[in-house]
Amino acid sequence: MESLDQQFTKIFSNPWLALILFAWLTFWKGFALWRAAGKRHLVWFVILLLVNTMGLLEIAYIFSLNKWDIDGGRLLTFIERKFSKGKDKKTKK
Repeated sequence: MESLDQQFTKIFSNPWLALILFAWLTFWKGFALWRAAGKRHLVWFVILLLVNTMGLLEIAYIFSLNKWDIDGGRLLTFIERKFSKGKDKKTKK
């Protein structure tokens, strides 16, 4: 009887399965990142970018979690103010 590791290796060594899995993950991650960027949810964008959940978190974000703005836009506002101050100083000179 094959061990669990050997069974997984056998299943996931199939290039077609790897291609389908890659397409699945790329679609959901891209769509969720697009939605987060469009709603200006920076915290969600970073979480979705860094955490790999095989598309599950991305699907949850697209269908329900996108209604939650975790930080109320405070982080994005802070970053925009920080970088806009540098622009204001350059234009005043």
